[in-house]
Amino acid sequence: MNLLIVTACPSGMVTSVLCARLLEAAALRLGWTTRVEVHDPRAIGSPLAEEDIAAADLVVVVKTGELALDRFAGKRLLQSTPADALQDPQRFLEEAAARAEPFQPGAAAPAATSGAQPRLVAVTACPTGVAHTFMAAEALQQAARQLGYALQVETRGSVGARNLLDEAAIAAADVVLLATDIEVDTSRFAGKKIYRCGTGVALKQPQQTLRRALEEALPQAGASPAAAASPGKAVRSGPYKHLLTGVSYMLPMVVAGGLLIALSFVFGIEAFREEGSLAAALMRIGGDTAFKLMVPVLAGYIAYSIADRPGLAPGMIGGLLAGELGAGFIGGIAAGFLAGYCSRALGRWLRLPASLESLKPILLIPLLSSLFTGLVMIYVVGAPVAGMLAGLTDFLNGMGSTNAVLLGLLLGGMMCVDLGGPVNKAAYAFSVGLLASQSYAPMAATMAAGMVPPLGMAIASLLARYKFAQAERQAGKAAGVLGLCFISEGAIPFAARDPLRVIPASVAGGALTGALSMFFGCKLMAPHGGLFVLLIPNAINHALLYLLAIAAGSLLTGGLYAVLKRGEVAEMAAATERPGQPAERPSGRHA
Repeated sequence: MNLLIVTACPSGMVTSVLCARLLEAAALRLGWTTRVEVHDPRAIGSPLAEEDIAAADLVVVVKTGELALDRFAGKRLLQSTPADALQDPQRFLEEAAARAEPFQPGAAAPAATSGAQPRLVAVTACPTGVAHTFMAAEALQQAARQLGYALQVETRGSVGARNLLDEAAIAAADVVLLATDIEVDTSRFAGKKIYRCGTGVALKQPQQTLRRALEEALPQAGASPAAAASPGKAVRSGPYKHLLTGVSYMLPMVVAGGLLIALSFVFGIEAFREEGSLAAALMRIGGDTAFKLMVPVLAGYIAYSIADRPGLAPGMIGGLLAGELGAGFIGGIAAGFLAGYCSRALGRWLRLPASLESLKPILLIPLLSSLFTGLVMIYVVGAPVAGMLAGLTDFLNGMGSTNAVLLGLLLGGMMCVDLGGPVNKAAYAFSVGLLASQSYAPMAATMAAGMVPPLGMAIASLLARYKFAQAERQAGKAAGVLGLCFISEGAIPFAARDPLRVIPASVAGGALTGALSMFFGCKLMAPHGGLFVLLIPNAINHALLYLLAIAAGSLLTGGLYAVLKRGEVAEMAAATERPGQPAERPSGRHA
């Protein structure tokens, strides 16, 4: 077999070279004769001669962009992507030989996928609506292009819904993929097959997620909002997802309130005590109003996640009671679950004549669920939870340096374990909840540690440039910007490729930063914004020490990973070394 290999990956020379070397080595193992052409964004390497093309039995084109192929007219040709070619190069070539067809200019060449094109629509949504929502959407879209699937993705982030799915797209879809960490309205998907997963899974395993969606999706039960809270939904979601839904809706309230409180401090720490002043007005808006609504919104949307709209009013009533009883965010969580599960039980078991059924969601469920939740909060839950929260607040405010450092170590490490996953969100939600109790130190430690992983990856890509491919170095620059904005997910591309080195290095740096932040006594009024919050005077005390804590952890993470990371490009080139020839060490320009 006389094989021509053409690789063209505009995102980086390294990918083109690796594809060519691995495919060439696989062809040699099969006993085939090969000629290789590698396309570089700046030039064309090793161009194929006309006699090479004339003598070819098979042409394999591995590319990620547009490439003119008219010169291969009449030749058996197959096109694919680096992702497919690198999974198993030898098997890939064997399948290419079996499936390649004569190429006709102007006609589509055989691709790596076969059969009718599957059509999917997807919705992505994470609790904060900042990073995972959009990164998961992008990963799914890239995977769909590689697999030859038709995919339209709707993102539900902090800025609202984008790329809304229209009725025609939903009707034409074979499967609806819900890659969400919070509950979303599924009534518009009635009758469609639905597959659910988290944004983290979709981000890290996009191709597998799309394949599983086509294979394992189940029909949506019912056609009404009430059906969305069916037993099938209950099986696919749990308390943690309901909690994240509440946190997602609460977060804008906390951010707005925290920043308004910080703005009031611009005029002086005690300036808000002067009646009629602008500082007093800002404190009233942020502290007295926004923070007072924080717990009711948390409880209301926990209940909404469990029981849909009928649970919203009882949840908010229970959450407001929790605030008045001094039970704080812990009491709000309890109220949300009480109201949600009570509302869902009433919706399922309360039987009425058909003529009165319409009264159930707007009258009976809110009334009975609010009565039950309110009485339980007042007579059973409120006082014990208030005492527990007061004890926790006193402990946090009065703990010594040793306990503070240990708490900082714990929160900082948790923020870096899964980079926006469940453990990260648990530490963040805990710290956000304490803001309403005027406990600001855990929030400072949590946000500082959350910035460390992406900043550390940016530092590592500078300290050990020769170990990183060009695309990785570009990702390092982007990670640095995301880190400054407190978006931990900026380190996910690195963690997905090398988790056994990235995660320990990140945890070490995050734990150090969290510990130093608590040791220095740093207190942060705002729950988001990264380093840009420092532009607001008095938003954080000990600003220079806070920056020192972040810098120390980031340098530790970056230095550790720079030492631990192996030069993957050099390893793969060595693995494909021809017998009797030394492996080429990539230069710094291409590595």
